Amino acid sequence: MRRKVIAGNWKMNKLPNEAIQFIEELTPLVKDTENEVILCVPYTDLFYSLLTAQSTNIKIGAQNMHFEEKGAYTGEVSPNMLKSIGVQYVIIGHSERRQYFNETDESVNKKVKAALTNGLKPIVCVGETLEEREAGKTEEIITTQTALALEGLTNEQVKDIIIAYEPIWAIGTGKTATSEDANCSIKAIRNKICQIYGQNVSESIIIQYGGSVKSTNCQELFTMSDIDGGLVGGASLDAEEFSKIVNYNK
Repeated sequence: MRRKVIAGNWKMNKLPNEAIQFIEELTPLVKDTENEVILCVPYTDLFYSLLTAQSTNIKIGAQNMHFEEKGAYTGEVSPNMLKSIGVQYVIIGHSERRQYFNETDESVNKKVKAALTNGLKPIVCVGETLEEREAGKTEEIITTQTALALEGLTNEQVKDIIIAYEPIWAIGTGKTATSEDANCSIKAIRNKICQIYGQNVSESIIIQYGGSVKSTNCQELFTMSDIDGGLVGGASLDAEEFSKIVNYNK
């Protein structure tokens, strides 16, 4: 049975002292969970978060990285830099990166390969816009994004990836896909992976839902057949609220 993975994406929020305080507050609230807990924090919080989360069940991830290991890329951070300080996870291809920073399916694929090469676990985001949804293109968009993100990977590599389905129209808007709609979209992603990599891989891969996940809707979402937890935005900035999401099954 697939584990549930609940990851918080802080985006551009929290200074190092706030990150330390948050993790100290969260630790006792989630210490007994059977679910995997990840916090994806800004670069400036990474080192402090890693130190504070030592000896806890909280894993620390980054929100982005470059696909090259070194070079003349001012302002970028490489996968081996992240790995060297103990980072385990990295979000790749978030819709905000695609929308504001010109991320493409090609760059997402390069970053996924670089992350795996350096021993990082990618959380790969896919999702459709409101216009695409209203045009009936949801399945086409998200399955194409998934296939392109995973292009050229082996079965074993794909098993080590987390996919996060985030309908763009639901991110930060308060709108949430119904649990049935979210499950249907995630099932479509799983079926696409099955077509390319086989049933064993498709049944093993973790696929999260993201898009205004909160304590009031997480249980309904996470108990659907194909949803393996969530990538949580705004609700991950409050320790008590985030702990309720992590502990949805208690």
